[in-house]
Amino acid sequence: QVQLVESGGGLVQSGGSLRLSCAASGRTLRSYAMGWFRQAPGKEREFVATISWGGGSTYSTNSVKGRFTISRDNAKNMVYLQMNSLGPEDTAVYYCAARQGVPGTRGYEYSYWGQGTQVTVSS
Repeated sequence: QVQLVESGGGLVQSGGSLRLSCAASGRTLRSYAMGWFRQAPGKEREFVATISWGGGSTYSTNSVKGRFTISRDNAKNMVYLQMNSLGPEDTAVYYCAARQGVPGTRGYEYSYWGQGTQVTVSS
C-alpha cells in the first residue's frame, strides 16, 4: 500500500506560482510512476503531468506545457508540481497518484491517490 498526501495548494493571483508537494509513505516510490491530475468544479478529472520512476521521463498535458514542471525526489519519497504563470483556468483540486510501471495519462491506470489539495487562482 502507498499513502499519498498532497500539500502546497492555496489562493494565488493570476500570473502567480505555487509548488505542490506529494508525500508518500508505506512503500518506497522507486518503482512507481507518478502523476498529477486535477478536477475543476463541474468538470471531469483531467490529467496534468506524469513522471517515470527514475525521473528521466516526463510528460504533461498541452495546456500546462511551459508553465508546470513535475519532478521527484525518491530519496525523500516526494513528488512535486511547480506551477508558474497560473490563470483562473488552473483552479481545481489537484491530486497526486501512483502506479507501478511506466508513466500514464489515464486516471484508471493509477492505483493510489491522495486526498487532493485545492488551488484557486483569482483573476
